[in-house]
Amino acid sequence: TRTALVLMRAGVKPGNIVMVEYDGILHAGRKDIEADKENNPWRWKFCLETNSEGKTGDASVAFEGADVCIAASAPGPGTLKKSWIRSMATDSIVFACANPIPEIWPWEAKEAGAKIVATGRSDFANQINNSLGFPGIFRGVLDVKAKTVTDDMCIAAANELASFAEERGIHEDDIVPRMDEWEVFPREAVACALQSIKEGVARVKPSRQELLEKATRIIKNARESTDMLMKKGLIPPPPKDL
Repeated sequence: TRTALVLMRAGVKPGNIVMVEYDGILHAGRKDIEADKENNPWRWKFCLETNSEGKTGDASVAFEGADVCIAASAPGPGTLKKSWIRSMATDSIVFACANPIPEIWPWEAKEAGAKIVATGRSDFANQINNSLGFPGIFRGVLDVKAKTVTDDMCIAAANELASFAEERGIHEDDIVPRMDEWEVFPREAVACALQSIKEGVARVKPSRQELLEKATRIIKNARESTDMLMKKGLIPPPPKDL
């Protein structure tokens, strides 16, 4: 639900989105959801505003001709079928974000015709994980003492992630920054903070340079402190089988 709302806020046309839940595609003919709209108005709102083609049925129908799949459902493998991926548009994009096991293995999605595949895991290409968001977003929020976190602040952070990746070069197996590319997080913090100032929810208003210097200093110090504690044995290393 939140992903769909942020996509719409970022400029995706609601009618181009087809949402699928456990009982099938959301559409204006879903009488079960209409009957429950007082308890769950968001589901009914999506039924009315998305899926301009009026698709009905199960997930397999939603995949037909689709350019992009963003899945955050039950861990797989097998939650997403290879036959569904085959029915998507040429050079399709699949984000299989369930953890610890994605809805479909990346290689299976590629075998079925997907051009770009991302998961939530760091041991596969293209990790799409909230670990790329919250370090920078919350740093930006704290540095301007923001009253709240808005969708546009998150979108600004996402755009900065994309800019960083584009500047250093992207290809189909490397579309987003990695967690070890820590230089992205101060930039993300600045983008979030500046958007907060623009929206009037920041309590303090440092300059871009002040924000960048502060975020870089704090994030760098935190990383160096963690490295030192690990070298001293005070923080154990992660298990080798991770």
